[in-house]
Amino acid sequence: MTPVDDDRSRHGVDTLENWPDGQWRVRAVTGSSGKTYRCPGCDQEVRAGTGHLVCWPEGHIDDRRHWHTACWRARLRRGPVIQRSRNAPRYG
Repeated sequence: MTPVDDDRSRHGVDTLENWPDGQWRVRAVTGSSGKTYRCPGCDQEVRAGTGHLVCWPEGHIDDRRHWHTACWRARLRRGPVIQRSRNAPRYG
């Protein structure tokens, strides 16, 4: 029997997705961290305990953001309501 990797079971396993704007690492998380995040797709809160995605451009893990799953899938069809600068305050 293969031992359970506690880190992977807690944080999920990321996959590599190819999009027109490049390759992205995408990780589904259960949302059990107790933190609230701001989705860059809709500028609404990703509430604690809500399943969502953490996404970042391949090779740039410091640029990871927490997205609602539907917002991530629709991000090329619509833009965010508010464009935040890189240095804007972030939730979490």
